Amino acid sequence: MNIDHMAMYVQDLEGCKLFFEKYFGAVANDLYHNPKTGLQTYFLKFSEDTRLEIINRPDMKPKTSSLLQTGYIHLAFSTGSKEAVDDLTQRIQTDGYEVISAPRTTGDGYYESCILGPENNQIEITV
Repeated sequence: MNIDHMAMYVQDLEGCKLFFEKYFGAVANDLYHNPKTGLQTYFLKFSEDTRLEIINRPDMKPKTSSLLQTGYIHLAFSTGSKEAVDDLTQRIQTDGYEVISAPRTTGDGYYESCILGPENNQIEITV
């Protein structure tokens, strides 16, 4: 069994779409808009069958215990090499995003960095 997709609520739908396209090679479908509910969504496709759905709707709540909240714990992207982790982390930092942990080998053996992407959502960049 495979995970079909992950989803997250966002305030800036277009900004988040552009972020994932620019840095992680996402390919977005056409915007879906439900005029009855106000829901708007993109499915962002990465390599293979990996997809992220980004969603905005007028009845979202700020980060709380509500099921309609923005964010997630973290989203991890595999780049294929330590050099690619270093390069992408530097590129993202140069463009003004915060690096919360620089590229390093973790205690459990992963080479990774962590950044805060749009809306302060944590993104892990790993080999």
